[in-house]
Amino acid sequence: MADAPQQTLPPQVLAILRCPLTRSPLRQEGDWLIAEKPEDAGLRYPIRDGIPVLLMEEAKCPEGIQDLDSFKATFAGEIHQID
Repeated sequence: MADAPQQTLPPQVLAILRCPLTRSPLRQEGDWLIAEKPEDAGLRYPIRDGIPVLLMEEAKCPEGIQDLDSFKATFAGEIHQID
């Protein structure tokens, strides 16, 4: 089975999307949306069938961070909202 082709989200969509935790803008890299803040340590959210999946349960932490609780503790001073 061949992989589905990567879909680029329209710039108007990317302009309004935000990370649900950090509230920072997102950028697309392949089939992932990556939060721009904190610098070089943004959470990653998948894009499935052209649809951004911005659920905390689906977020992938940056390398070296085990889980969302660790992410929140590490970057508490840099994120706008901690649930």
